[in-house]
Amino acid sequence: MGNTAAVRGVRSVEVVRLGQLNLNLKHFGGRDGGAEKQLISGQVHARTHVYRMELSSLLHDLNFSSSPSEKPLPSAPLPPITELLSQLQEKLIGLTDEPSERSSLIGQVEQLFQTAPPDWLLSPGSDDLDTGWAELKAAYNSLISTLIGCAALPVCEDDCSSLSAAANLNVPSRATAVSAALTALLGNWEGGDVTGLLLTVAPPICVFAVTHFQDQVWTSPSSRAAARCLQDVLLKAGGWRDSSYLLMGDREEQKRGILEGILDVLQPQLTKDSWQRCEAVKLVFAWTLLQVTRPILSPHLPRLLPPSLLLSDHYRPENCMLGVRCLHHILLNTPAADLRQFNRAEVLYQALIKHLYTNEAVVIQPVLSCLLDLLLVLEKPPSSLSPSSSRRKAGRHDNVLHLVLTHMEAEHKVALRRVYASALPAFIDRMGVAVCRHLRRVERVVLGYLEVGDPPEETSRLKILEVLQKTTKAAWPRMQRRVNVLLRRLLRLLVDVSANAQLDDSVRRQLMDQSAVCIQLLDACSHGRVQLLLQQVDSSCCSSEVLSCLATVKTGR
Repeated sequence: MGNTAAVRGVRSVEVVRLGQLNLNLKHFGGRDGGAEKQLISGQVHARTHVYRMELSSLLHDLNFSSSPSEKPLPSAPLPPITELLSQLQEKLIGLTDEPSERSSLIGQVEQLFQTAPPDWLLSPGSDDLDTGWAELKAAYNSLISTLIGCAALPVCEDDCSSLSAAANLNVPSRATAVSAALTALLGNWEGGDVTGLLLTVAPPICVFAVTHFQDQVWTSPSSRAAARCLQDVLLKAGGWRDSSYLLMGDREEQKRGILEGILDVLQPQLTKDSWQRCEAVKLVFAWTLLQVTRPILSPHLPRLLPPSLLLSDHYRPENCMLGVRCLHHILLNTPAADLRQFNRAEVLYQALIKHLYTNEAVVIQPVLSCLLDLLLVLEKPPSSLSPSSSRRKAGRHDNVLHLVLTHMEAEHKVALRRVYASALPAFIDRMGVAVCRHLRRVERVVLGYLEVGDPPEETSRLKILEVLQKTTKAAWPRMQRRVNVLLRRLLRLLVDVSANAQLDDSVRRQLMDQSAVCIQLLDACSHGRVQLLLQQVDSSCCSSEVLSCLATVKTGR
């Protein structure tokens, strides 16, 4: 490795010097500069001779030299690049059972791509230009696929077993070597007209780079750095601004993206029976999907939706969360008409609603957020419906809210209570006055959640106070009969909070202020009845903070 680095360093210095010599050669002119011009021209030819000699020597070491002599000759003609690429591929395949020799060969391939002139690397092997370019694309694509296969991740024998820690031990070093070889190739292509060739080889290279810049067990800091460098060189070679631009392209600039090509690479591994056998497949798919936005996403929906549903349906929470995240991204970046077509929205609803029966808070949180957006695709929000003389039929919003309230009543896990309480205000907003249909359950949830503390931030209590405020504003004619029981709970909350020395002052202030707002709203909807009830409060049983809070309620009317 040290000798290789030294060779690269010397070569870099020589390239810089050669460029400087060429620059000086261009700027010399006239009779006075003739001698200097002739001297620099000789230096340029000498250095070109050195590089030609190095390339011939490298081809000779690879047994690809066309010269029959034992010593490599700089004047020997270079073999057709397509023939060389095919032979390199065959050698790599033949060394599958000899890792050390294959690693050495990959290093030589890297040196070849660094040393070879771009015009030779991009020279079609046939007189017919179309045929020649087709052969060149196929040759490069085959060699690159073989190189990537040298750093392929081990796969599980079935979808139930898992790999040992030692299974990925040699993957980072192999990935680093392959990344360096591909980086050298793409770096040599910079500045050339290689759009068609890049669109052919970019999908597998991008999939490889994304696989190995993930912070996972099969990567190391060096392999991740090499993969990110490869991704950057790929973007630079094709003139793509960023990864999203690489995938989607740009219609205005008439630049094609490689999304379809990446899906072609991933598709065989994204089936129901195979996606769990390789851990990287789901990560590359999710990375790809989350880079694509409207309007590009919609035409590819038939290929993006099934894998997302497979992920969301998995029993492991991390896979389920990733799948729900993918579904939510699809939902936000696809027109509602396309989602309703072929009953896709209904399929999404059925896939998400069943997750509300799980007891994993990390899963329920994204599911509730996704459901809230999906319901707008399935039906109009109840809050937007105009008044009608006939009774409104229960819809999907009612079904989801009913299920959420039912689970909230019986839930005792603090993490789940926080998730449900945080999601409930948005559902109350969406329901509007239609929340009257669920008022009894809402009341029981409010009373139960205000009774139990949630230190240190008291998230559940604060969100439930917000729920009570929204419900009182939306269904105020129905709240008058519930004033007594709600006021009693709010007063108990004020007393408990004021006596709790472990609460942070800011949290205590928020709880008391929000409770005061709730009491004011209840007073407004009961036409001043709360004021009469507050006069019965025994001031000797309350702290000064509680009395001060109640005083603001009395004066706030």
